[in-house]
Amino acid sequence: MEFNKISVIGLGYIGLPTAAVIASRGIEVVGVDVSQHAVDTINEGNIHIVEPDLDIVVRSVVTTGKLRATITPEKADAFLVAVPTPLNSNHQPDISYIEAAAKAIAPVLETGNLVILESTSPVGTTEKLAHWLSEARPDLSFPQQAGDEADIRVAHCPERVLPGYVLQELVANDRIIGGMSNKCSEAATALYQTFVRGECINTNARTAELSKLTENAFRDVNIAFANELSMICDKLKIDVWELIKLANRHPRVNILKPGPGVGGHCIAVDPWFIVDSAPDEARLIRSAREINDNKPKFVLEKIKTAADQFKRPVIACLGLAFKADIDDLRESPALGITQDILEQDIGEVLVVEPNIKTLPKALAERGGVLVKLDEALEKANTIVALVDHKEFKKISANILNSKVVIDTRGIW
Repeated sequence: MEFNKISVIGLGYIGLPTAAVIASRGIEVVGVDVSQHAVDTINEGNIHIVEPDLDIVVRSVVTTGKLRATITPEKADAFLVAVPTPLNSNHQPDISYIEAAAKAIAPVLETGNLVILESTSPVGTTEKLAHWLSEARPDLSFPQQAGDEADIRVAHCPERVLPGYVLQELVANDRIIGGMSNKCSEAATALYQTFVRGECINTNARTAELSKLTENAFRDVNIAFANELSMICDKLKIDVWELIKLANRHPRVNILKPGPGVGGHCIAVDPWFIVDSAPDEARLIRSAREINDNKPKFVLEKIKTAADQFKRPVIACLGLAFKADIDDLRESPALGITQDILEQDIGEVLVVEPNIKTLPKALAERGGVLVKLDEALEKANTIVALVDHKEFKKISANILNSKVVIDTRGIW
């Protein structure tokens, strides 16, 4: 199958790098996004997210005319849907963005087109996508109706990349491709082989959907073990970092590092998709989620106890991102903890986040102040390490000796 023009729906942390990498292979790419700001930024050759080296690739492919962005979908040979799939307040998946994307691209579909869902999705979502498309276009046949003979091919291929390394991993990582028929898988494999060096492994759509969720649930369960261990160690007055280092000397033990919780749009979210699909069976996965969701409350209590030592607590919160050395605040426990400190008026809050330029509105409105690291270390009497950014690892022990320190990441 030949791909002369590819459309990427959703130009966020996954969609934009994917569009840029495909365009760098000389294929015409049209990116579609609901945000006029994102569209305008990209068409100027700039980026609206932080990802190392992405700005160079985007500028290059926009300059050569291989990538352009628009609000309105247009005809293409293949459509990659990379829109958000958040949780609602009851931990249930919200797939309304996928439905909106289906309805947006349906009018421009033509016989022979390929539609790939890249968004992390609950089991059965690819089938729903095909159903929404067929409802909007009864003149075309889809895999659930005609199998290999369908006019439109539909598949699921979940992204599996690490923020900060997206450009490398988009190309190097293996891809799991779940087509709704054999022809669907073959067409999707042909597309990914235009830019992926890793192996393309075929399965069905439902297995592909659950494979991505399983990868992140596995990580979540392991982090929950480390986080629970850190709370046990706190109660028993044992250094959890030393304990883990000792336990990991066993040749078949590899305990992860605890933290202030679990963040990001994947590990903190995806396990709930499994729980939602099989609530009675996913008991361990649910427990792990609850442990990790409750860890920020444990950290907050530690901060309250520390602040009580001072008549005027000045708390430096080091880091807001969900992991080190990126600007991504999605589902970040560090952000949530900082917000709780402000809401409960525990003390004056100085925020240090070297990867952002302005403080999130929720923190600024409650009196949080974004400051440089030196200022925070000078003014604060309580230092809370929430993210292990490289800047924080360089802080001298002499400076910390005169402060009350809560190190949730084991930096020092």
